[in-house]
Amino acid sequence: MSKVKFDLNLPGLNELMKSGAMQSILTEKGQRVAASANASATVKDARYGMDTKTINWIAVTTVRAENSEAVRDCLENNTLLKALGGG
Repeated sequence: MSKVKFDLNLPGLNELMKSGAMQSILTEKGQRVAASANASATVKDARYGMDTKTINWIAVTTVRAENSEAVRDCLENNTLLKALGGG
């Protein structure tokens, strides 16, 4: 067996991880999860939202409960987990 060695280009990786293209991909996925959570919410007026931003060297998307009704809905029904496909 041969040993393969490679050097990771960290500046290039960091640029890729926080690029506009990566942010677009994450925003699209976050919007899908938020829309799924809003569609499956069982508590009246529950509202889920999302946000994409860069932190240090990566882009991050968060999907969250935007009001107390959504917090209650998520606690009772695992709405965000189900919207991600985990339950």
